[in-house]
Amino acid sequence: MDGAHSATLQLQQLPPTSSASSVSEGSFSYKENLIGALLAIFGHLVVSIALNLQKYCHIRLAGSKDPRAYFKTKTWWLGLFLMLLGELGVFASYAFAPLSLIVPLSAVSVIASSIIGIIFIKEKWKPKEFLRRYVLSFVGCGLAVVGTYLLVTFAPNSHEKMTGENVTRHLVSWPFLLYTLVEIILFCLLLYFYKEKNANNIIIILLLVALLGSMTVVTVKAVAGMLVLSIQGNLQLDYPIFYVMFVCMVATAVYQAAFLSQASQMYDSSLIASVGYILSTTVAITAGAIFYLDFIGEDVLHICMFALGCLIAFLGVFLITRNRKKAIPFEPYISMDAMPDKESKTQMSQLVNSRPNI
Repeated sequence: MDGAHSATLQLQQLPPTSSASSVSEGSFSYKENLIGALLAIFGHLVVSIALNLQKYCHIRLAGSKDPRAYFKTKTWWLGLFLMLLGELGVFASYAFAPLSLIVPLSAVSVIASSIIGIIFIKEKWKPKEFLRRYVLSFVGCGLAVVGTYLLVTFAPNSHEKMTGENVTRHLVSWPFLLYTLVEIILFCLLLYFYKEKNANNIIIILLLVALLGSMTVVTVKAVAGMLVLSIQGNLQLDYPIFYVMFVCMVATAVYQAAFLSQASQMYDSSLIASVGYILSTTVAITAGAIFYLDFIGEDVLHICMFALGCLIAFLGVFLITRNRKKAIPFEPYISMDAMPDKESKTQMSQLVNSRPNI
């Protein structure tokens, strides 16, 4: 009788145990998402502060005779340290959260730059003029914050250990191989039009940046995840795929920076920030969904709310960057073409010398 009673008790305790384990796994995945999102937000915020510190240092020393005078200031070195710290935080965030969650959070840097720019304005504005001048920035910041909240809330919960076997399996999967083939063909076509046909449209240049950036973030997540596992004791550095991903990460990042530099010489920085954010985020989320299968198992409602968060963040970033002041290039009061040449100077001196004394 006692044996039957104990067996019944054990059978009754089994279902709660399995449900408790599934709940704990869900809470653990949400905790990892939260850690990754906080690291990304912290990193983008610190990078934005660092860039503004260095920009302030360059502006303050613009009239200096020494072109490298900013190297001697503590402000510039503080900005460099904060930039490295922020980039490290963004890099580490890829090891905890899905790629589809981390990539759109770069909107935080746009929000922070907008707020810092308003705080450090030199001009004095009347309240009505200030509100009229920066109403789009306020609306854009609000939309970007709402979009970011939706992204974090409805982000996919796909968590997979970035072991060498898993990364290799994803790399040789037919969906990603097909995606890579399509991306290579599209990249070559865009590069042909850009180099051979002189098609300097901003969409073409930033699409090149976005295609390279999608491979950069895919490799960054693999490298960051394998490094974190190695630090935790599960060594992954003896897999050749780690070094393949590392080389691809560095190469795509370098070429991505080169195309961005070329775009900045032809177009306004605010236009590059808004269009580049939209294109890069869209392509990177697509690459992450194909390579890491981020949205497998997610219900339609979560996917739709996540897409809505992306659209709201896109609109917010567009409004913020649209309201930025365009830089006015410096123009001298007297152009070099208007400077008198040697012959003109001689004629002017003769004219002055021949004038009678009064």
